[in-house]
Amino acid sequence: MSAISLAPDTIELLARARGDLRIGVPVVLREPAGMALVAAVETLSAGRLESLRALGGRASLVISARRAATLKARPYDGDLARIELPAEATLAWLRAVADPAFDLDAPLKGPLMARRAGRADLHRLALRLIKSARLLPAALVIEAAGDAPLAAATAAGLTQIDAATAAPLIGETSPLHELVSARLPLQVSEDARLHVFRPEDGSEEHYAVEIGQPARDAPVLARLHSACFTGDLLGSLKCDCGAQLHAALAQMGAEGGGVLLYLNQEGRGIGLANKMRAYRLQDQGFDTVEANHRLGFEDDERDFRIGADILRRMGFSTVRLMTNNPAKIAMMRACGIEVAERVPLRVGKGKHNRAYLATKRDKSGHLL
Repeated sequence: MSAISLAPDTIELLARARGDLRIGVPVVLREPAGMALVAAVETLSAGRLESLRALGGRASLVISARRAATLKARPYDGDLARIELPAEATLAWLRAVADPAFDLDAPLKGPLMARRAGRADLHRLALRLIKSARLLPAALVIEAAGDAPLAAATAAGLTQIDAATAAPLIGETSPLHELVSARLPLQVSEDARLHVFRPEDGSEEHYAVEIGQPARDAPVLARLHSACFTGDLLGSLKCDCGAQLHAALAQMGAEGGGVLLYLNQEGRGIGLANKMRAYRLQDQGFDTVEANHRLGFEDDERDFRIGADILRRMGFSTVRLMTNNPAKIAMMRACGIEVAERVPLRVGKGKHNRAYLATKRDKSGHLL
């Protein structure tokens, strides 16, 4: 009889690490050449900052190339910049560099000295891990040498992750499994079911609303809808999301069949808190893409492969996709889902979102 391992595997350790980072607990990334202690600047406390620096080692504030461009720092590593931490750097200084909310309050943060030499693999992994936790993409990384820091991290019970094993897993879509489905009569159709899908890595669940009983061997009317708390629930006028959600369901009800995938990727994949940070920047005059860049994110951080996976698991291989976004069509086809037709969804335009929709058209290529 083989022994049953109770130890978490790498995917489970990554889930644990995301939780740790969100509550301000550092994690350890290990490789044969050494180790690094990593903390998310957004949740770091002054006490833990002091304790981390007391361990010794070279300290860097790691920010994305997008954020570095805003701060006029040189991203010598391509996709990120490793900013040398001044000896007198405080938690307030770290947050001023990481969070664009402070850009107007503290415009002179530099000169920011970015490192050129040395490998950036652990720094890159740290930033990707923090971003996957829906936190501001800014990491305090302490490169530690010798046995003492590792012993201290082990004694403190910090989550330790093998970098080589974890790196290829962070960007992968976690396998989804249908947890439950049940009949759910809706205003648009009394013949509807809600399916709940749970990823293996413990991240957010995603939902599929199935209207009627669409055939699996014919193109199904489908929409990939990213969660929008402000638009879908509160009726925000800053976007067209709520209008698109209800129009898509109404059309599926009118046609007697369809499937709407409700993907928990709020704010184009950056999370509600960061979306609100982007809104605050938009109030200062930046458009939605510029705001994301100032925060350190890309234009769109969503993973549409999740939608393709759900469609396959539900037995669909061909869709009539309700979208104005060519990127969704390209990703569906790249994932083996045939798009037989694009069904436009042009609703919800108003005085409060004209600029937003123009940015989607001009910078993100939406067909509006």
